[in-house]
Amino acid sequence: MSTPTKVPSIFDLMMEDEKVTSEEEERQKRRKELIEPTGVKELFKDGKISINKFTCEGTQCKLCIKVCPTNALYWGTGEIGIIEDLCVYCGACVTICMVDDCIKIERTRKDGTVEKFSNLSDVVKLQEKKNTEKRWERVKTNAITLRQAYKEKDENTQTRKRQRLLSYKL
Repeated sequence: MSTPTKVPSIFDLMMEDEKVTSEEEERQKRRKELIEPTGVKELFKDGKISINKFTCEGTQCKLCIKVCPTNALYWGTGEIGIIEDLCVYCGACVTICMVDDCIKIERTRKDGTVEKFSNLSDVVKLQEKKNTEKRWERVKTNAITLRQAYKEKDENTQTRKRQRLLSYKL
């Protein structure tokens, strides 16, 4: 005779959600405590980093370890290791790596934009795209300011012309 399984109540399900949330909050708190002493600012909400062990030439160069600002990469037993909680997904390791597609980073910006890259040209393209967006915002802001200044100047010119015409009529 089998025992009937207990159907979870809504309260049980809510408690499970709270546990998941508190675990995520605990992970974020631990991550902040680890990164804070390095002085590195965390710009990305989330991310993943992976190293292809078959193409990595870390035994010869170890450049990614030297360039990592948070020491998230380390030399393990014959290969490069990653401490995920320390990685801020900055991409410094990808830019210095001499093997394309060896280190892969996928990161999520705070606005929700997902970026993936695994070689220097991808990093450069991403930076150019971001810088272009910033420049475009500056151009739009400057254009609005110039339009307002031109409009004020035009209104002042019109007012002066009217005053001159009135003075000639008198």
